[in-house]
Amino acid sequence: MRFVPVKSREQQAGLSLHRVRSLLIRQRTQLVNLMRSQLGEFGLAIPTGLGQALTKARQLVDDEVAFDLPDPASEIIALLARQALEIHARLREIDLRIGAIQRSDDVARRLSTIPGIGPVGATALAATVADPHQFRSGRQFAAWLGLTPRQKSSGGKERLGSITKMGDKYLRQLLVIGATSMIRRAKDKPDAVDPRLIALLARKPAKLASIALANKIARIAWAIMTRGEVYHARHLPALAA
Repeated sequence: MRFVPVKSREQQAGLSLHRVRSLLIRQRTQLVNLMRSQLGEFGLAIPTGLGQALTKARQLVDDEVAFDLPDPASEIIALLARQALEIHARLREIDLRIGAIQRSDDVARRLSTIPGIGPVGATALAATVADPHQFRSGRQFAAWLGLTPRQKSSGGKERLGSITKMGDKYLRQLLVIGATSMIRRAKDKPDAVDPRLIALLARKPAKLASIALANKIARIAWAIMTRGEVYHARHLPALAA
């Protein structure tokens, strides 16, 4: 049994901020999707992408664009647009507060030096992991996050399956998102990234590579938290494993 260290008041407050952020992101997505579907019922489309949808929502609210729709439908879509914009504004405020926490918290600042970890991921890790020394190794920490593959045995042979997805889902998602962003940059600008990441992509499909890279980022994060260091290039060999 693993006992969870008691979090400080600051860590609890930080996690509350992250919970609200996650909730608002889901609500914004639901509102934008509903706005798209309502317009689609009348043969109207919004270009793909959150930015395009919010731009269209702003134009609707500011009466810069109008659709030839029955009044009830226009009112509903305008309501959805206003709600989506309001939530988006609240999210920007929360991100500013998270950025301020990241700059003032020593652990979060050090975690932010790791490629693939930004202010959101750094503050979430710093607030969730009250005592990184409870884990004996970076491998154990990655396993706690559910970023290690299941081991399957068949006919006396050991095979690796999908990741366990145990542990903190939110942290796991943030690390995978960060890894996916790094992989996207590697594809767009291969000359600007470490060649070992390119080698990883050559060996694995992008989705599997993102999980493998998230696992390595988690291990590096554990090392940074336990040793009081910042990220240096000498940590990079772990990315090639």
